[in-house]
Amino acid sequence: MHEYTSTARVWGLTCPGFPEEVSRARRWTRDIMRGSPFADDAELIVSELSANAILHTASGQESGSFHLVLAMTPQVVALSVTDSGSAGTAPKAEHQDDEAEHGRGLGMVSAIAHRVVVHASHGGYTVTAELFTHSRSRPGGHPC
Repeated sequence: MHEYTSTARVWGLTCPGFPEEVSRARRWTRDIMRGSPFADDAELIVSELSANAILHTASGQESGSFHLVLAMTPQVVALSVTDSGSAGTAPKAEHQDDEAEHGRGLGMVSAIAHRVVVHASHGGYTVTAELFTHSRSRPGGHPC
């Protein structure tokens, strides 16, 4: 495929690590995904991943930031959030009891997305959630 005729579309946004930037990330995602059947899921995923970056990494510290990438092809919508690092451990979905106030975000993202990948990047981590556009059912068995 010629590089100028690619069907992939990619957007990026870097946000300072302030809590109010999570709502900005949601709006940005909603604007890009407007009219897509995946818009609500994408907005929720970006919200959870952005909040996790601010709460659990150096992204939420003074002068911290996080970076979002939204990529769409006819086959997949990929949403990535890269944090500023210093969390000590890689992000992972944890099973919390009913009384826990935190710790469900990445588990929720894993339940919504068809695939979630976590990889180290530039001293921090990038979490990518993928929604497959041609999948007949979602991971939970619900139609898209």
